[in-house]
Amino acid sequence: MKLTTMTQVTLDGVMQGNGAASDDRRNGFERGGWARGAGDDETRTFITQTYQRAEAFLFGRRTYELFAGSWGTFTVKDVPGWESVVEALNTRPKYVASTTLTAPRWEDTTVLRGDLAAAISELRAKPGGELQVHGSGALTRWLLENDLVDEMTLIVVPVVLGQGARLFPETGPDLAFDLVESRVDSKGVTIQVYRPAGRPRYATA
Repeated sequence: MKLTTMTQVTLDGVMQGNGAASDDRRNGFERGGWARGAGDDETRTFITQTYQRAEAFLFGRRTYELFAGSWGTFTVKDVPGWESVVEALNTRPKYVASTTLTAPRWEDTTVLRGDLAAAISELRAKPGGELQVHGSGALTRWLLENDLVDEMTLIVVPVVLGQGARLFPETGPDLAFDLVESRVDSKGVTIQVYRPAGRPRYATA
């Protein structure tokens, strides 16, 4: 399976609390729901088609619990326009990278413990479509640092929040990417698909 990530971020790189399904208000965050209604129909179609390609899903603990408490409780009648997302999330295997989760409440969930890199490499070696990561910032960063990401999609909403957890911290490993696809919708939301390309090159003195 190809391991892909999809993350909604603001212009200042914030990914926290983007919508109702990810209403994360940790650390005094007060500006949630910034991605709701941001994209047009083409962007929504892109997102729903992405979920349909998933063979399985991989989550970090916090995102898993947020999704289980929202998407995991929905039926296809509850969220018009997002039926294919509900169907995908509730019928396909889900994996959670966690050392503390002991009783996952979402059906067809497997908790990955022990050697996480080996477990994910084993999943990637299976035939099929995509092993998708949605949200899960800490997990996404770890996957990138360990060369386990095949493709990364960023959905950038044209807003600056000035607070909240960011996808990439102020300091960390350096990474280069090749742009595979780019588009902008009628509301100014951009979709950028990247493939990791090793380390950046820097100017010499």
